[in-house]
Amino acid sequence: MFYRESGDFKTSYRADQQTFPLKLDRWVVWLFIAFAFLVVPFLINDYWEKSVLLPVLVWSMAALGLNILTGYCGQVSLGTGGFMAVGAYASYKLTTAMPELNLFIVIILSGGITAMVGVLFGLPSLRIKGFYLAVATLASQFFLVWLFNKVPWFYNYSASGQITAPERTILGVIVSGPNAPPWATYLFCLTLVVILAIVARNLTRGRIGRSWMAIRDMDIAAEIIGVPPLAAKLSAFAVSSFYVGVAGAMFFMIYLGAAEPTEAFGIDKSFLVLFMIIIGGLGSIVGSFIGATFLILLPVLLKNILVGGFGWPTDLVAHLILMIIGGLIMFFLIVEPHGLTQLWRITKEKLRLWPFPH
Repeated sequence: MFYRESGDFKTSYRADQQTFPLKLDRWVVWLFIAFAFLVVPFLINDYWEKSVLLPVLVWSMAALGLNILTGYCGQVSLGTGGFMAVGAYASYKLTTAMPELNLFIVIILSGGITAMVGVLFGLPSLRIKGFYLAVATLASQFFLVWLFNKVPWFYNYSASGQITAPERTILGVIVSGPNAPPWATYLFCLTLVVILAIVARNLTRGRIGRSWMAIRDMDIAAEIIGVPPLAAKLSAFAVSSFYVGVAGAMFFMIYLGAAEPTEAFGIDKSFLVLFMIIIGGLGSIVGSFIGATFLILLPVLLKNILVGGFGWPTDLVAHLILMIIGGLIMFFLIVEPHGLTQLWRITKEKLRLWPFPH
């Protein structure tokens, strides 16, 4: 009934290996992107910007970065919040030191700086793995947050210790600061996310991505067949940290507008991103977006229904949300380790073969 291949012929290897081989999938994706770019900006308001759209885009970028490292390369990391802080503080220092620099370039440079820091903290992965690597990256989380708290140079010797995003424009439109219109901040973040998602998809499908997956599946066998563990692991840390740094810069410059490291980039953020890729699906670009969207929209939906509709106490709903998310994480780890993405794949296969048994 749906997702039929009849009449969808391929005449070249390039057509057969494209990201969305089925014509229906391609149409759905392009229509979704066109709707996001051409329709949503006219409908957006402050609530949708701050509560739904910007959080989904920012955390999708962070989940994408962690999924490259953990899902594709198999290197467990609990330092995502600290690397997001690196991107945020790098963007702050760049914008205050070079006010004329374009904000797009600032955020890309912030990702590059975070990539260098990520390679530094990724060096232990050459000797340790699994639980021990998770502890090592957890140490980086605490060290980076401590560093940004204790060294006044990072927050320009502000008395409060807080950093504030300066106002910046692109093509005459304000995209950061308190006066930025919602449609401008949304389009800026959406453009970054779409471009970098396409880059990530191509990376994971190419030679570099295959080397990451070989290391993930069995690092000793990968080394025997010629995959260099040093280059594969450090490149995964670099690319992952780049995406997480871009997410941190977006989180600070576009979404929050002001930040303090302990509150904005604490250990809870590292676990939040990890839960996103567990629920969305490890080793899946689409799973990063599904997991981030699910974990951002679920609390918003429950608060609107239970607090706004039924008048439940806010603290009770907050605890209920934590219980639901914890239960979902245990469910997916036990029942479906590949997350919501795998459930969608199974559903799609059944639709392709319906009404015949599968």
